Amino acid sequence: MTSHDAPEGSQIAPGGAGLSIRQETADDHREVREVHTRAFGDSERVPGLVEALRVAEAALAPMSFVATADDRVVGHVLLSAARLDAPRRIVDVLTLSPLGVAPEFQRQGIGTRLIAHALAAADSQGVPAVFLEGSPAYYGTRGFEGAGTAGFRSPSLRIPEAAFQVARLSAHEPWMTGTFVYSEVFWAYDCVGLRDPEA
Repeated sequence: MTSHDAPEGSQIAPGGAGLSIRQETADDHREVREVHTRAFGDSERVPGLVEALRVAEAALAPMSFVATADDRVVGHVLLSAARLDAPRRIVDVLTLSPLGVAPEFQRQGIGTRLIAHALAAADSQGVPAVFLEGSPAYYGTRGFEGAGTAGFRSPSLRIPEAAFQVARLSAHEPWMTGTFVYSEVFWAYDCVGLRDPEA
């Protein structure tokens, strides 16, 4: 679940000067909610997902990062616990979702920097893989590959095959294949796959 394709607006200096990425704090929660509300045009589902994932009991603690410009939160990414139902055993992995950037700061590389920071943090914690649903054109140049062709099964028939993606990190081993399983929070907030608006 990502948002990064709005018109240009406020500019970050070339090379990202003035932009910093850090761990989210409780003081950021209101601004993070605003970023996702504006980025996704939805004041309930995506912000609600973030709030629920922050406090959900899970095998891996969530990792949440904000991008700030002039002390204002302009982007946010969340990594949360998921599981891989692999042939040998269940493997704890992470989901990258949501990723949001305030509309006027999109198309300036902020999402790219948030993704890189998140993947580096996951790798440093020994997490073997990070999964997401998103544009292969966008994420394919940012460390992700098609999960289906890499030996993983999607958790839902409603996820387009090209959108189901994975970043295999340093701790990944060849036997770690199988079915990706979202945490219950994603199902409760109906944030898995695409729903047919006509259904």
